[in-house]
Formats: sequence, C-alpha cells, structure tokens
Amino acid sequence: MTALTTPAEFAHSLLGLEGTTAVVTGASQGIGLAIAETLAAAGADVIGVSYDMVDGPSEVRTAVEATGRTFTPLRCDFSVREQVTALAADLAARKVDILVNNGGTIRRTPAAFHTDEDFDYVVDVNLRAAFILSREVGRTMLERGSGKIVNTASMLSFQGGINVPGYTSSKSAIAGLTKALANEWAAGGVNVNAVAPGYVATANTHDLRQDPERSKAILDRIPAGQWAQPSDIAGAVLFLCSPAASYVHGAILPVDGGWLAR
Repeated sequence: MTALTTPAEFAHSLLGLEGTTAVVTGASQGIGLAIAETLAAAGADVIGVSYDMVDGPSEVRTAVEATGRTFTPLRCDFSVREQVTALAADLAARKVDILVNNGGTIRRTPAAFHTDEDFDYVVDVNLRAAFILSREVGRTMLERGSGKIVNTASMLSFQGGINVPGYTSSKSAIAGLTKALANEWAAGGVNVNAVAPGYVATANTHDLRQDPERSKAILDRIPAGQWAQPSDIAGAVLFLCSPAASYVHGAILPVDGGWLAR
C-alpha cells in the first residue's frame, strides 16, 4: 500500500472485479444466486447458467442488474453431454475471466439401493460438466495468460457422508480435479481453486432443517452453532476470484462453521 492509497482503496483493489466477465453455473437460486450477486457487486458482468434459466425477468437478473452490471442468461441441462459441449463452445468464444462451476445435484439413497442411473446422473452434473467447461474455458484463459476458476466442492470432499454415494464420489473427484488443473495451469496465470460448503440453508437442505432431531444433531456438531447462509459461501468465492487470491492455487477452502475442525 502506497502513501497515496487509502485502506479502502487498497482493499477494493484486492477484491474489485471491474472490467471482468464471470460465468456462474447453477445461478438461478441458492448459493449460485448469491455468488452471482456478490461478483456483480464487486464489479463483474455476469453470465448466469442453469437448467431452468429464463430469458426474461428473474431473481438473479434483478439482483445482478441492481448493482449496475449486465446479466446474460443461458440455459443448460448439465446431465446432457451435448448441451454441456454446446455451452462450453459458446463460452469459449467469449472473453470469460472467471468461471464458477457451482451447478450441482444430489440423490439420497442408501448405497445398497443407489441405482446406476442415479449415480451416473449425479456424476454427470457435478463432475463431468465441470471438467468440460473448465477444459474449454480454461484453454482460452491460458491463451490470454490469466483467469480464475472456482469449483464448488463439499464437506464430503473430505468425508464419506451417508446415503449419498454418488454425491460423495463426485465431490471428492471435484477436489482432485481442482488440484490437477491447478498443477497444470498455475504457471500459465490461471488460478483453479474450490470452496467446500458445509450445511447451507438452501432448498437442498430444507428437509434436513425441518427434521428436529437431524437438525439438532447437525447444529450440535457445528462450532458456529448455525446453518450457513448462501452469502457466506459467496464471500469465499469472491476472495478466490479476486486479485487478493493471486497466489492461491489448488486450495479447497472449507466454509463450514468449523464442522471439519471437530
């Protein structure tokens, strides 16, 4: 920090994203919506992608445009390889500075009854789509010598979980993919990292939060004593997308209220 730079200006220079374009998958709700809004507030124009994204008014469009940034909606079913490939080609033709692979899904079934179809569906959405998008967009970042890719991992990138073998497998693989890409691309100016959310108050955890016994057991394990909000995850993503994280490569950043520390 120079003598002519105020602390506020210095902080903004570290976290500001002015002049960038960020792609956020799974952007129509929950964590993805919070990420899109937060990156826009930091100065990024946002391309939001979801299987149910609409061209007209939407909650995420309203949130992004309220910050003064532009919003571009794209629709993609991440379980369909052809749609993911087409999306990747579309994005590779644009100048994408930030790619947040947040789109994901979960199927809850005991492992002894977890079908091939459920396993394949979860892995396709959570892992294969993230790899294809990272590969195609990452290639253009390497050509320019700069870029940020942030994947959404999970606590179950570190633990086994119960009744979610497909989800745990995919999120463990996301952690490995993050490290593998970081090893190859760090020297080319591309940061590849991941956030690992804990229990977040979203639609995916609604049933858990409505179950008094299960919810109490979860909260008793979390040192912070509360469920995360989507904005908690978005703040960590902003850090990893920002100049402040320019020397962070291959990190899997838990945002879990201390769950993994227990």
